[in-house]
Amino acid sequence: MTNIKFGTDGWRAILNKDFTYENTDKVINGIAYYIYKESKYGKKILIGYDPRNQADTFAFYIAGKLSAFGFDVEVSSEIIATPVLAYSALKENAYAIMLTASHNPPEYLGIKFIPPYGGPAEDYMVKEITDNLEIEFEHKNNPKTYKEVSFEDKYIEHIENIINLKKIKDSDIKINYDGHHGAAGFLFKRILDEYEIENNSQNLGRDINFGGYMPDPKEKYLPKLKALCEENGLIGLSNDGDGDRFGVFDEKGNFINANDIIAMLLKHLVNNKNFSGKLAKTVGASSMLNLYAKKLGIDVIETPVGFKWLGAAMRKEDIIIAGEESGGLSIKGHIPEKDGILANLLIMEMMAYENKKLYEIHKEFLSELNRKFINDRIDLQLESKDKQEEIINKFKTYSKIGEYKITESNTMDGLKIYLEDESWILIRKSGTEPLLRIYFESDKEEKIQELEKIIKQLC
Repeated sequence: MTNIKFGTDGWRAILNKDFTYENTDKVINGIAYYIYKESKYGKKILIGYDPRNQADTFAFYIAGKLSAFGFDVEVSSEIIATPVLAYSALKENAYAIMLTASHNPPEYLGIKFIPPYGGPAEDYMVKEITDNLEIEFEHKNNPKTYKEVSFEDKYIEHIENIINLKKIKDSDIKINYDGHHGAAGFLFKRILDEYEIENNSQNLGRDINFGGYMPDPKEKYLPKLKALCEENGLIGLSNDGDGDRFGVFDEKGNFINANDIIAMLLKHLVNNKNFSGKLAKTVGASSMLNLYAKKLGIDVIETPVGFKWLGAAMRKEDIIIAGEESGGLSIKGHIPEKDGILANLLIMEMMAYENKKLYEIHKEFLSELNRKFINDRIDLQLESKDKQEEIINKFKTYSKIGEYKITESNTMDGLKIYLEDESWILIRKSGTEPLLRIYFESDKEEKIQELEKIIKQLC
């Protein structure tokens, strides 16, 4: 059997090496078998694709295969962002398949399966799909032809109901936007232009190499956007390859991390829009979020790393905002899936309500905290996946990390170690590669570097 591994957000592999038509057939057979078992031919299957190399080709290939199986299939007539397809699945009570590798390097392609609730598939669904990869789907009806449709209009109508775009327009906010050659660029600019929100937008067109940068909206991959913000004094917004993550610079060219953005937006939603409920965050997100939520009188739900867990929390609990440290968030009334387009608009809406520049809002927010919260992550490559559990179990026996006493531990997702000075370290396994993802938080950059050095030595 071919080694096809689903990670926290679908199957991703290198195009023409592991992502082949043969392996795609296996994955689609598994998905078709699952859908047929759940609803026969009672629900449509929607298919979308981001700008990656051959993503559109595989999308139409899959559309033809599933329609020949007898399913009612609609495929996007244009490049589409993952959150747009997820909203369409929710709106139409349909299943969806997205051809994307999100923020992974350009040589990757992937398949994301989206159930009718419009969020990441749960583990039991993924298990059923992977258990059936070798089963040939036999439930064929008379072949149907698929339809090409645009999913954007209904998504925009929904966004207009949850974001006060008129207030943004009236506030005369101007922005820089770097589409990163991803799926969100033209749609985001379309929303801004329709509301006459002045924007300096670049890198909107398709480029399968994403301009030579990783399609991840981190500071190191957005040097031109940073320089532009420093030059013209406007905020800078960006998204990743499939539009579900966000990145943001203030008017001085300072990159604001996702933890701070989530906290500031929580305050905005509570104070300016009268939202009530809870905050959902991952175990890898900053402890600052717990402290800040407490300051606002908001309870916190903590989940393992991965938006599928936050999405599940959104479907079961009354969540104001759900966010993760890697630049993904969603809010009450929206899909249980991260949405970078929504995040960008929320940041602008917050500025409009506060009638302040973003750096001013951020400065006020930082002044409310009693300490600094600095975060970092390293990926530690191992010889084999067997070493992952071995190293984590070894750390469970420690009472100190260097000179720092361990005061508490959490095994929700790997091992999270809390130290006596309120620093913490999270060690968790990659689901698809022989490596450990190790997260750090402390109040000083030097301490982070010290802890990283100690951890590498102990591993």
